Order: sequence, then structure tokens, then C-alpha cells
Amino acid sequence: MFYRDERLALFIDGSNLYAAAKALAFDIDYKLLRQEFMQRGKLLRAFYYTALLENDDYSPIRPLVDWLHYNGFTMVTKPAKEFVDSQGRRKVKGNMDIELTVDAMEIAPHVDHIVLFSGDGDFRPLVEALQRKGVRVSVVSTIRSQPPMIADDLRRQADNFIELDELKEVVGRPPREPRINERSDYETADN
Repeated sequence: MFYRDERLALFIDGSNLYAAAKALAFDIDYKLLRQEFMQRGKLLRAFYYTALLENDDYSPIRPLVDWLHYNGFTMVTKPAKEFVDSQGRRKVKGNMDIELTVDAMEIAPHVDHIVLFSGDGDFRPLVEALQRKGVRVSVVSTIRSQPPMIADDLRRQADNFIELDELKEVVGRPPREPRINERSDYETADN
């Protein structure tokens, strides 16, 4: 439930939202997403959190980061760490949970409602703390993927759960074909 006079802030866990949308077979149109929530209330900030590979000639996420930065999103990034897993696959690690949590707690006195785009159960204590400060929290993720992309305790803690699949018609577009040499695992490694 949204109220038109509510002061809103969006907190987008980039890797988590990317993985949830991918599991539902669509891409997020961030311009439409921002417009949708501007209609739901007074949107004060839209934060987007992601880790970036600093040493790559081409980072698949860089064009999105640049576009978001120039189109009204507050970008929060940090250098990602690269490693090889036990099967010899190249992985990227860049957890942004602490940065998101600190920013949410700092903005809490200035907003009525926070929309968290993540299914990460680690955010349950954050949601609880925001609620104690009088902030309503909606969580956007999906239970329609296999396995579900949202932790059950996070969904239960939230004031409102928004099924990402139900936003597909409003903020989605068909997935684009990846370019040659583009790593699809870039936005999915979170720990």
C-alpha cells in the first residue's frame, strides 16, 4: 500500500534484483521503474548498489551504471574482488549490504516509506530497525522462481511484499542477448 503524499526512497541491491529478474526471464527498464515509484509517492532518492571490476577493459555493468548515474539514480559502488571457485570458474565478489544498510538508516528520519529491491535475508534486521523508527518497508523480490529469490523471514518482516513478476508488465522488457565475451555471472556473485 502506497500513499501519494508519502516520502519514498528506493534501495536497489543490483546483483539481487538482476538475479531475480533473470530468474523470471525479463530485464528491468530502470526508467520505467523510477517513473512507477514517482507515481506511487514523493520519490526523494533511488539508490542503486553494485560492485565494479576496476581492472577490466570492459565491464558489462559499466553502461548501466553510467546510464543510471545520469538519469536520477544515486549510485553506490565499490571495487569488486575477483576469484576462481573450486570448479575453476571465474567469479566476482562484491557484497554491498553494509553500504545499503548505513544509507537506509541515515535517510530513515527523512522518509515515510522505503522500498527495498532485494530478497536477501540478511536485510531482515535492517527492515526491523527501520520499522522501529516509524518507516514502512516494502520488499520487492519473487517467490515465483525456483527456488524463490526471497528469504521467508524477510518477506514476513516487511510491511508489504511486492512480487517482482507482477511488476513485469510495468517495469520489464524482454531480456537482451549478451554480447560475446560478456560474463553473465558478473551480477550474480554476491558473497
